[in-house]
Amino acid sequence: MNWESLLNSEALRYEFLGNSVAEYLASAGILLFGFIFKTVLSRLLAGLMYRLGSKFWSEANLTSFRRLLIQPLEILLFLVFLYSAFQVLDYPLNTSDLRKGDPFLKTFMFRTYQVFVIVALTWVILRLIDFVALVFRHRAEQTVSKLDDQLVPFFKDFGKVLVVIFAFLAMLGSVFGVNVTGLIAGLGVGGLALAFAAKESLENLLASFTIFLDQPFMVGDLVQVGELVGVVEKIGFRSTRIRTLEKSFVTLPNKYMIDKPLDNLTLRTFRRAMFNINLTYDTTSEQMRSITRDIQEYIDQHPRTNQDGRIRFLSLGAHSKDVMVLYFVDTMDWNEYIDIKEEITYKIVEIVESHGAEFAFPTQTLHLQQVQADQPHPPAPNQPIYGGADLE
Repeated sequence: MNWESLLNSEALRYEFLGNSVAEYLASAGILLFGFIFKTVLSRLLAGLMYRLGSKFWSEANLTSFRRLLIQPLEILLFLVFLYSAFQVLDYPLNTSDLRKGDPFLKTFMFRTYQVFVIVALTWVILRLIDFVALVFRHRAEQTVSKLDDQLVPFFKDFGKVLVVIFAFLAMLGSVFGVNVTGLIAGLGVGGLALAFAAKESLENLLASFTIFLDQPFMVGDLVQVGELVGVVEKIGFRSTRIRTLEKSFVTLPNKYMIDKPLDNLTLRTFRRAMFNINLTYDTTSEQMRSITRDIQEYIDQHPRTNQDGRIRFLSLGAHSKDVMVLYFVDTMDWNEYIDIKEEITYKIVEIVESHGAEFAFPTQTLHLQQVQADQPHPPAPNQPIYGGADLE
């Protein structure tokens, strides 16, 4: 049997639900082809899109572009093949083809298909925004200013929000037949109620613009907000994310960042170190003067400290003579700061030991008095003393 006779056979011309078996096979073949080759075609389409915009995003490579777009493009291409497969069949794929008398299942499936197409297109656009943000972030890393480092993620999130809003409005208009223009006009009436409902979100959005304009801190700055201390990693249009010194990740609303007292520790010119050294009461006045003088000279001559250091015999403690050590280290790096502080502390210990003094620690002296044998013992506590005649 040749192919011509097979195609003209009664079995292929047999109709079921308004379509012949040949049409069903052709539709299935299109779906099978799309399922098998969607990955290959999506890679080719991603490469074509990359080459079209290669002048704009020359900093990024094709691999990262494909990694972002390959999955949403696969879904979108499969939906295209699905559309082509249903075009072979007697099934409405245009909005004007749907009638009020059509079965609910048919209408529901068509509306669902439209929703998936809009979602897939939105997904592709969102991934393109991610890639563009990746390009601009790479460019921002090449500049000295940190402002562009925090503007890139902000506008990336802002652009995504706009795309999602437009996609939602397009879905309402094209899929569900909602009058979008009338809906937007109606929102003007209920805008006041919406503003009250989104009061916190609007405050955080306005606070984000305040942060960008006033620039109290930038991405990478070490800040202290209330009791929280950490490095700013991201400034979004609703919240700021901080990596604490304990390496935890804290998200704070932008309103909180501008309402609370904020100490930008990165803008300090020096890091302060302050502590007391406790010497025993056996330390003589001459030793105290020599120790404070030598430590002061060492602090003043250290290449990483300024001349504001103060070494003073501060007070007489309960168990020690206390010397205050105060100096400022010329560095903003935490690791370098603790290394310099360790170096200075070692030197202070050496100076104290070189003068024969000792460090104090909480002690308690107990004085014992020995009672002579012929001395009458005092009565025991709560023991009555009897005098006079013997008691019966």
